[in-house]
Amino acid sequence: MRVIVTRPEREAGHWVSQLALHGVQAQALPLITIEPVADAAPVQRAWDDLHLFAAAMFVSGNAAALFLQGKVPPARVRWAQDAIKTRAWAPGPGTREALLAAGVDAVLVDSPPPDASQFDSEALWREVAGQVRAGERVLIVRGADEDTGAQGAGREWLSAQLQAAGVAVETVAVYVRRVPRLDAQQLALARQAAGDGSVWLFSSSQAIAHLERLLPGQDWSAARALATHSRIAQAARAAGFGVVCESRPAVDAIARVLESIR
Repeated sequence: MRVIVTRPEREAGHWVSQLALHGVQAQALPLITIEPVADAAPVQRAWDDLHLFAAAMFVSGNAAALFLQGKVPPARVRWAQDAIKTRAWAPGPGTREALLAAGVDAVLVDSPPPDASQFDSEALWREVAGQVRAGERVLIVRGADEDTGAQGAGREWLSAQLQAAGVAVETVAVYVRRVPRLDAQQLALARQAAGDGSVWLFSSSQAIAHLERLLPGQDWSAARALATHSRIAQAARAAGFGVVCESRPAVDAIARVLESIR
């Protein structure tokens, strides 16, 4: 059985390697292209004002990396405990690792525990809800879709919880999610994987939407999908995938589910 890893290129190779350690044959087919925003001025302003926020929530490892890379002073200086007290919120381990790699002090990073049932905004909120105080400001560092600029249902949900608690929410987009340009070989792989027993690993509903745009009219009734969130599973079913399973977004959990559906 082959697994098609659809994460953006930055993460896809890592996931292929990690799945291989669990005996899973995987192949990368990134279905989301990540590009920095064309206008970096709002990102720089957010960085300059970071000390004014009680917390900054990073929606992904890409968001953390692009917000923190190349900054002067660097993150390890700006985010040192004796400089500012802004908390760094991460919805999952990949984002947490990106923050730590950039030099953010671990004691300032909040994220769901490694054994959490999900890594998403809801799980993060359970960890940080007790921190927030009315009148504070929280920054959400996110991506945007190339067509709509939308930020995603999970981030909108978190914004609503914060606003209900009297917190002022501001957002800054550091990257744009685009439909990838697949070459002939990649398109052939996608068509073959629609019916050869491969399992599509989806960690984003956007990847499914992009796949539908890249292969309009494709019959997915014989295709199998493994989704890392219920919202993503719903999108896969709506796209017509014949078999859709769900798993925690952790490599060991995904490997166990894959073993059960061989």
